[in-house]
Amino acid sequence: MHDDGEAEHYGTPPGTFTPWHNLPDSDLLFYEGLHGCAVTDKVNLARHVDLKIGVVPVINLEWIQKIHRDKSLRGYSTEAITETILRRMPDYARYICPQFSHTNINFQRVPTVDTSNPFVARWIPTPAESMLVIRFANPRGIDFPYLLSMLSGSWMSRANSIVCGGDKLDIAMQLILTPLINKLMDIKRRVS
Repeated sequence: MHDDGEAEHYGTPPGTFTPWHNLPDSDLLFYEGLHGCAVTDKVNLARHVDLKIGVVPVINLEWIQKIHRDKSLRGYSTEAITETILRRMPDYARYICPQFSHTNINFQRVPTVDTSNPFVARWIPTPAESMLVIRFANPRGIDFPYLLSMLSGSWMSRANSIVCGGDKLDIAMQLILTPLINKLMDIKRRVS
């Protein structure tokens, strides 16, 4: 819960999560959020997930996005947001960043404009002002020549990484994730 309004709506204090509850049976569960691959000494969410996708901006871009969101949607001052970022930094390093080591694929947006001081940035860099780095934890079976041909202007920066324009995120996700999700569904049908 980010604020008193959310807390009141869900009946949970600000700064906490809603309680766990059972979900109905389904063929596919899509989760979006910060803690989908959390692994600690008490919790290992990553072990329950069949396909783990990380979508993350580089840290200064992440901070620019947070500052703009928290100012415009939540009315916070830059100083208050900066204090929040600093207060959360140990947890960010301990819990958020390590999750991207558990993902199957990461999509990371890297600005091509100056973001050296995120606390004074007047605008959020657009996807067209960014590059997208797509990293595959296990590149076996990935049709890189096909992906490179479909993502115009893309190239391989490493044996398991493609770089393309930041405005190609949607098509890259469609090209990469559709066959992987179809494969998971085929496996599910065969074992059911």
